[in-house]
Amino acid sequence: MFAIFALMAGSLILDALARPRSRAFFQMRSVAGIWLLWVLTSVPLALFLAISGNLPVSAGLALALVGLFTMVSNAKRAMLGEALVFSDLALLGAVFRHPQFYFSALTKGQKALLALACPIVPGLLWRVFVHDLYAHLSGLALLAAGLLLLRLAIRMPPWSRLAPVPDAEADVVRHGLIATVFLHWQRWRASDDPVPINAEIGRVPEPDELAIVIQCESFADPVALFGDSSLALPALEAARTCAWASGALGVSGFGAYTMRTEYGVLFGRSDEDLGFRRFDPFLTAAREASFALPQRLKSSGWRSLFVHPHDMRFYSRDTIMAAGGFSELIGEACFAPPAVDEGRYVTDAAIAAKILALAESATVPTLIYAVTIENHGPWKASSQGESLRSGYLRLLSKGDAMLETLHSAFKAMQRPVTLVFFGDHRPSIPGISDPTGARDTPYVMLRFDRNGHAISTTTQPQDITPAGLHHLILNALDTGWSKGL
Repeated sequence: MFAIFALMAGSLILDALARPRSRAFFQMRSVAGIWLLWVLTSVPLALFLAISGNLPVSAGLALALVGLFTMVSNAKRAMLGEALVFSDLALLGAVFRHPQFYFSALTKGQKALLALACPIVPGLLWRVFVHDLYAHLSGLALLAAGLLLLRLAIRMPPWSRLAPVPDAEADVVRHGLIATVFLHWQRWRASDDPVPINAEIGRVPEPDELAIVIQCESFADPVALFGDSSLALPALEAARTCAWASGALGVSGFGAYTMRTEYGVLFGRSDEDLGFRRFDPFLTAAREASFALPQRLKSSGWRSLFVHPHDMRFYSRDTIMAAGGFSELIGEACFAPPAVDEGRYVTDAAIAAKILALAESATVPTLIYAVTIENHGPWKASSQGESLRSGYLRLLSKGDAMLETLHSAFKAMQRPVTLVFFGDHRPSIPGISDPTGARDTPYVMLRFDRNGHAISTTTQPQDITPAGLHHLILNALDTGWSKGL
């Protein structure tokens, strides 16, 4: 009984340490949230008990799991500005395939604890194994009871009324981290797929027309990021002066969650439309294929290509982009590995060259959607002692140079071209960029006629969401070349 009480009290304390939390540290979570926490904690307790037959050790491991959950969530919030959400658990496989994207959020001490836990936990379960069939059966019975209670509770008040809207910040404060993750997961499971649409554009494109959309990794305006006008990016500023449209893109993520921005631009559904799907819209994107930009352009004669020099299985892009209407996926196998002095990822210059080659060879109206990755970091790769800020600005300039290359090339190509360039999110640079501050990134849309003349609308900057950019692109391609916005 002492082990059970210790687990209940310890899990309550550890969950209270999860951020965000009330200013009054000892302010209790909701009673319904505490009950959910205890039932959810009983599930790993029962599982460990069924395996080992040792109740005290099982309680200790279950408590350690709550502590691990809290630690990882707080580390994520410090770097990205939000606590763990249910959709993060869907990425567990990706953590092992691409660890560089995730473990950078942890301190050296936290990484050491995880490294020690991996061999210790299975070894401990083997060492303390109890040859008592009753104990193992008790664990299975407790596991079944815990899962049944959770299944019943989510359908009954007060739990059926908790977390009706996807407000993770408020729900963690009110109900606790673990309860919120479970509640949001249940609300997500209950969400319905939208009714498919059949909204193609009406204008038939010109035979050699091009639409190029560039989603640039961690691309932010350094003037807005650091408050220093001397850091203005020349290609970005030049593009703004002759843009069809430009302004701030209101992305929801910070330092990560590329797929949220990518989904908004490609599928055009807002956070309000998505509900609980907003945390990771890629989990259900394949079931919303009719909304995708390539699908909406296909009936008018457009061919669509997706370019990303990375593993297309990451975020299931291989499945989602094919369902969304892309006829060809150009992945990492189509690029030479970066040279030793070029950093960890395929360079923006290489992506620009690939885009131009695809554009030159296009014989039908073609949409090319490209996702860059060079500026994912690391931001101290080029020299000893380079600061994070200097490293970021160095890689940021590569994205700006890519914009200049494409701007100049398409202006001279003598084909009707729509060029869209935007940042997917701001960078998370410890001590330099603040996840609690502004999150917008820049976007520009350039349009060139067959003579290479940029068509400018002379309008003021227009601040929009990623979904708004989707509709802006559709509107531009449907409007043609004779009208402004």
